[in-house]
Amino acid sequence: MKLLQVIELLERIAPTHLAEPWDNVGLLAGDAAANVSRVLLTIDFTPAVAREAIGSRCDLVIAYHPPIFNAIKRITGESLVFQAIQSGVALYSPHTALDVVEGGTNDMLADVLGLRERAPLRHRAPEAREYKLVTFVPAANVGAVSAAIFAAGAGRIGRYSSCSFRCEGTGTFFGEEGTHPAVGRKGRLEKAPEVRLETVVPIARVADVIHALRQSHPYEEPAFDLNQLVPVAPDIGMGRIGLVSPTSRKTLFARIKRGLKVSRLLISGPLTGDVRRAAVCAGSCGNLLDDAITAGAELFLTGEVRHHDALKAAAAGMTVVCALHSNSERPVLGRLKARLRSVAPKLSVSVSRADRDPFSII
Repeated sequence: MKLLQVIELLERIAPTHLAEPWDNVGLLAGDAAANVSRVLLTIDFTPAVAREAIGSRCDLVIAYHPPIFNAIKRITGESLVFQAIQSGVALYSPHTALDVVEGGTNDMLADVLGLRERAPLRHRAPEAREYKLVTFVPAANVGAVSAAIFAAGAGRIGRYSSCSFRCEGTGTFFGEEGTHPAVGRKGRLEKAPEVRLETVVPIARVADVIHALRQSHPYEEPAFDLNQLVPVAPDIGMGRIGLVSPTSRKTLFARIKRGLKVSRLLISGPLTGDVRRAAVCAGSCGNLLDDAITAGAELFLTGEVRHHDALKAAAAGMTVVCALHSNSERPVLGRLKARLRSVAPKLSVSVSRADRDPFSII
């Protein structure tokens, strides 16, 4: 199948528009028109993984962590990205888009703990994407004005187009010296039957729509309002918080080791007692520590936190369990493999054997 088709499947699993604004997700290197038959999944695109991908003749590497993150000014022969391009290996990263979606990285961690009634630990603040345009048009011109602004990009709601609301009313105006009213006369207060026309406008199309409004409206100075719409906050976000059946910390430690397939854990805070409420966040999640404390989590499972964050958690009576950064993320690759194979059974998908956390606890 074509790389573009694989990308479309990945977009359904982890839509890239859900990634954090600072992230760099999606297709990072490669030709969307190229054929893809072998896919390798990894957390990090390391030299060992690159050799594995090239040696097994993979066409695409899906690396959870973006192999290209910050802006780069040159790609030379020693670069892993250069070697991938030279070998015809495309690079794609889902990263934080996979973290926030249902069934993604953080839900995988929540499943390890057995979290019930789970919710995002920190909800994503919704981003304003639309304005509501309200204008007032003589009844005879509503058809022409609405057609013009719809053609310019207004009036789309989901899969519906030409969406608007209209109601009749009366407009008033006093044309001063130098005006040329389309209806009535200047120099006196006029009343005119008008239709209130309301529709939605994507922020990116506001300039085009207002230009179309002015060009199609019969008035010299058409009246209109632009009201920024506050979107409903989606039930997505980083991390997870939820309930567990009363379980001893010792039992949860053993459960985490099994679920993440690790033999050692870094733990700060209380080591004994039962846990009823817990939080998780894959990777490096010290910035969500206060969220976990405020939410009443008695245990916080993550990849890594800073020294002083560990001290803060312990002082608050919360146990922090660190599995190492990529160890807290790697099991999601198995889930991603299963989902890709279910929607593209002819695609060969494998999880890297060379991929591992750079740290070892001996």
